[in-house]
Amino acid sequence: MKQNESKKRNMKEFRLEERIFPRAMITPTLIVLLVMTAYPLIFTLIYSFTDYNYLKGMDNAHFILFKNYSTLIKNSYFRQALVNTVKFTFLAVAFEMVIGLLIALFVHGMHRGKKVMRTLLLLPYLLPTVTVALSWRLMLSVNYGIVNQFLTSLGLPVFNWFMDTRTAFGTILVIDVWQNAPFVFLLLYAALQSVPEELYEAARIDGASKLQQFHYVTYPHLRTSIALCALMRSIDTFRLFEKVNILTGGGPAGTTSTITQFLYTYGISNLKFGFGSAGAVVMTILVLLISSIYIKRAIKK
Repeated sequence: MKQNESKKRNMKEFRLEERIFPRAMITPTLIVLLVMTAYPLIFTLIYSFTDYNYLKGMDNAHFILFKNYSTLIKNSYFRQALVNTVKFTFLAVAFEMVIGLLIALFVHGMHRGKKVMRTLLLLPYLLPTVTVALSWRLMLSVNYGIVNQFLTSLGLPVFNWFMDTRTAFGTILVIDVWQNAPFVFLLLYAALQSVPEELYEAARIDGASKLQQFHYVTYPHLRTSIALCALMRSIDTFRLFEKVNILTGGGPAGTTSTITQFLYTYGISNLKFGFGSAGAVVMTILVLLISSIYIKRAIKK
């Protein structure tokens, strides 16, 4: 009896240790995550209700409730930046998803040179954003850019690509798609590896065309990956800042201004942290709304 009781006690202690040990291991990580995320979020929310200016200090800050938010909404430049951001996000994600999917299907169907092709295609995404922006600014320069020189040699008109209202938005869009389409390609190409080859063989035996194979075999297996990829790219694109700040500064005439660029120009660079925090809260809410739409659609499917 004593041995049985001892065994039961040991088993209980072992099971207790099994439950406690994993929690003890992840506790330090959870604490770090809370400090790095919850703390800034809470104070950003608090600052958004104040007129906090870094030069004046927090001691001279006053609670002004929703004045920052009302000022933000009434600001015509902010509304234009909001429209530009939503428009840019929609177009960029749409082009990146289509191009990335087509490249993934092409590389997946290759019989030779897959490794070399994958490496070459991923190079734009591996480059730092600042490097990409500066490289494109050099290539599209009005005075010595290789693109304008090529157009001149063909007798075609040249453009001030970043300072012309007709071309600035589209140029930033092309650069962003060029850099980030490889990310979509990488995720969807990895998802294609999980599609059983037997399904394609069965479809070919049944006489299915390439389009029918994609519709009935490939797409059902990629649907979740496509939704996840679109969500990740939407969140990242909504935060677009570096390219705009380096190449156009939000101009010309605000045609390339984004929410982050607006907040930097009218909030952070002027050290108006209260106003900037209100804009950050609004942007966070918009990102959450976009994310919830993607997640709901993915769950329904």
